Amino acid sequence: MNDILVQVAIYLGAGLIAVPIAQRLGLGSVLGYLIAGIAIAPVLNWIGSDASSVQRFAEFGVVMMLFLVGLELQPSLLWRMRHRLFGLGGLQVLSTIAIATLLGLLLGLDWRVAIVVGMIISLSSTAIVLQTLAEKGWMRTDGGQASFSVLLFQDIAVIAMLALMPLLISPGTEMTHADGHGSSQLITQLPAWGQALATLGAVALVVVGGRYLTRPAFRILARTGLRELFSAGALVLVILITLLMGYVGLSAALGTFLAGVLLAESEYRHELVSDLEPFKGILLGVFFITVGGGIEFSLLIANPLFILGLTIAVVALKIVIFVVLAMMFGLRRRDRWMFALGLAQVGEFGFVLLGVASGSHMLPGALGQTLSLVVALSMLATPLLIVLFERVIAPRMSGAQPSDRAPDEIDESAPVIIVGMGRFGQIVQRLLVMTGHKPVVLDYAADHIEGMRKFGLQVYYGDAMRPDLLESAGIASARLLVIAIADMERSVEL
Repeated sequence: MNDILVQVAIYLGAGLIAVPIAQRLGLGSVLGYLIAGIAIAPVLNWIGSDASSVQRFAEFGVVMMLFLVGLELQPSLLWRMRHRLFGLGGLQVLSTIAIATLLGLLLGLDWRVAIVVGMIISLSSTAIVLQTLAEKGWMRTDGGQASFSVLLFQDIAVIAMLALMPLLISPGTEMTHADGHGSSQLITQLPAWGQALATLGAVALVVVGGRYLTRPAFRILARTGLRELFSAGALVLVILITLLMGYVGLSAALGTFLAGVLLAESEYRHELVSDLEPFKGILLGVFFITVGGGIEFSLLIANPLFILGLTIAVVALKIVIFVVLAMMFGLRRRDRWMFALGLAQVGEFGFVLLGVASGSHMLPGALGQTLSLVVALSMLATPLLIVLFERVIAPRMSGAQPSDRAPDEIDESAPVIIVGMGRFGQIVQRLLVMTGHKPVVLDYAADHIEGMRKFGLQVYYGDAMRPDLLESAGIASARLLVIAIADMERSVEL
């Protein structure tokens, strides 16, 4: 028990120290977690901590993230994003796999191995990119929306890649789950037709349960008025689906993603997201710490030029592909480079596919270790590419959008907060001032704010979707929040 508490204290303590420092330096929280893992690796080796077992537990955060991604896949959203989702995202994944496979064949790799390498390289980090976009306030920009479309398609494509993996494995080779474990004994003891029926039955159970059973269950939990019960119910749902998928030899990511899609139209969607988000964040933080702690620096020290050159080649290849696709889909220069540099890394699901391929002996041990190191180094390079974009590329781009400015410092509080200073927001503001109540007003249109300030109106710049900005505006003590923005979906989300 004490050993477990010591490991928990080391992992979380390292994150608490490294992440604020990384954010203060403008590097982002993900790089902070990776640096924390690198820093505590000697300590973990000294106390005999098994980082791989901790990483398997932390990968539950990745599974939970896919559940949350599924919750965002409303049919109306998919239809509105169909061109970029399937066009931009589909072309990126297919072109990256095709080019990487061709290069692998030229280097003498087996065609199956080359395809697997291409699939791994084609993915970007949903956790890093979405967190960076949210922290920088870029999610609503054209480049941010394009990035979200590509990441969404990649998350969907991961399910297809995991399903395709058995077809690339030689007959008689044991398949491995997405979490790195072998097939469950419950299904391997069945005949082939029994295994097929069990797999279809598990998927059908998730579909039927997600559509007809979860809503009544959550309705009962909601009536209790105890938020902790609702949170516990959400966690139990994800855990049960993960176990069920494991028993039939399917990816846990597939099951939770499918359940999230089925609950996307549920009235409990926003509550599920808010309840699971903290757990996902903590587990992903531990996941990135284990990634940093598991980097084989001995391999890097032994072949520094080869490893660094391979990492640069992978990142450069993806940047070229993203820039070309961004030009094809009409992204402006500034959004084009934000899009390309932000998605240039290899994602966390690369480790998942690597675990499946290595566990099934598809990849030679040396190649698997090299790819794992390249994936980690590319993730480490992402915040540096973001800094390059912010400080070098963006200032040189003509027509830089004023929305890149940092949020204003809010030095006052009021019982009323108004979000949005359009026509309706101005009417509400005037009525409040006439009755002796001066509100705090937030708006995200920099040009509009400057126009308001010329008339003596105090309007603060910032994205109200950021909790830290609302906290600085005094949301904890405010009696009224007026949402006066035209976007109905953003209003509901806020």
